[in-house]
Amino acid sequence: MKMTNIERRDKELVYISDDEVFEEQKIARRLTQELNTVDRSDFAAIKGIVNKLLGKSDGEAFINPPFYCDYGTHIEVGKNFFANYNCTMLDVGMIRIGDNVQLAPNVAIYTAGHPVHPATRNTQYEYGIDVTIGNNVWIGGNVVICPGVTIGDNTVIGAGSVVTKDIPAWVVAAGNPCRVIRKITEADRNKYYADKEIDHEAWQDIMRMESEENDEGKYPVSGE
Repeated sequence: MKMTNIERRDKELVYISDDEVFEEQKIARRLTQELNTVDRSDFAAIKGIVNKLLGKSDGEAFINPPFYCDYGTHIEVGKNFFANYNCTMLDVGMIRIGDNVQLAPNVAIYTAGHPVHPATRNTQYEYGIDVTIGNNVWIGGNVVICPGVTIGDNTVIGAGSVVTKDIPAWVVAAGNPCRVIRKITEADRNKYYADKEIDHEAWQDIMRMESEENDEGKYPVSGE
């Protein structure tokens, strides 16, 4: 039996956005419109809409509107997820995001793409390839993540990067195209900006929180 375009899409095959596909997108468009017009000071309402929009979350995920996506149901996030203003997720393929992930403003995650050859592209066939982001990842402002990319645990992606290939765990990576700059080590633990060290009062508080929460894996320790 011939596959539907929804089946083709979900198998990462080329597909056409037909009426059945558009019907699925209508749900996300209604919810994103609700999110993008809600009282911005009503944090509980924002969380509630986000929880209805996303395919999987802990109910505490927070997205600062405006936010844009194709389906929402193709986005899965872990605990303590935060996305700042003007995030776009073209979730034709699945976007899987781990725990404690932070997205700065204007981050764009694209699973969608089109054939390179114009004759093929003009047939309206397109595709979606999954994107995976690990735990404890920080994505800087104006970063673009392209289809098929995996970003490893505990990694930082610098602002303005275009991520076209997989990035490993425990690194700082940046650039266009995005490349590994250096590893993250224990020497980074008491730093907050360049070589600035965290003050004693805040450091004592951080150490207390790490001690209380370490059993949950919220505060990872590097292998260095």
